[in-house]
Amino acid sequence: MTRSLRECIGAAAMLCCVAATNAQPRPVVVELFTSQGCSSCPPADAYVGKLSARSDVLALSFHVDYWDDLGWRDRFALAQSVERQNIYARNLRRSTVYTPQLVVDGRDDSVGSDGKAVARALSENRDGVPVGVSVRDAEVLVEIGAQPGVPPSEVMLVAYLRHALSAIGRGENAGRTLDEFNIVRNIRTLGVWKGQVETFRVSVSSLPPDATDVAVLVQPSGQAPIMGAAAHAVR
Repeated sequence: MTRSLRECIGAAAMLCCVAATNAQPRPVVVELFTSQGCSSCPPADAYVGKLSARSDVLALSFHVDYWDDLGWRDRFALAQSVERQNIYARNLRRSTVYTPQLVVDGRDDSVGSDGKAVARALSENRDGVPVGVSVRDAEVLVEIGAQPGVPPSEVMLVAYLRHALSAIGRGENAGRTLDEFNIVRNIRTLGVWKGQVETFRVSVSSLPPDATDVAVLVQPSGQAPIMGAAAHAVR
């Protein structure tokens, strides 16, 4: 092989690497808004369980608290979940919030375990922002690649519990034991990403003690459609 040919091959390889840093396949992000006090929610919870086994889907369960006054307090309910759902309601022009609600990639919603929106998202091109998540030296390391021309976006760290069983004593699900998956325990904004290479570090000890995994969502300000996502186990 001549030197000039080697140089051409090397240059081509470098261009491929640069192109690869600009976009990468990302999982479909499915957000379920659910409650232990809602009798229609267990089938949707089970659907999230099925989705959680897929490598091409990042499914998260956001438990809301507005069912708590009907006889059962959801131990996983977060005010952050209600706030996030309210913003989606405005963005998607819904007159009210409801459970179970599936929001797919921050741009489409459906009721409960209806998989049509998820199937549609899986069939589409999902190149997104390059996002890497790892755990090193008791820290979660979040690395965002460069992608010029993107809108300012929030980089969110979502800590979640992989699986739980909950015995329900009162309310619409009284007497049932609920199987729940990828239950969000905390949401925090790490910073604003404006297309540049960015790195964030978060101590594992600062996460909720029952969190087993973390997800990173890159989402333009105002909860516009999600541009990047990744997840990693922390415990």
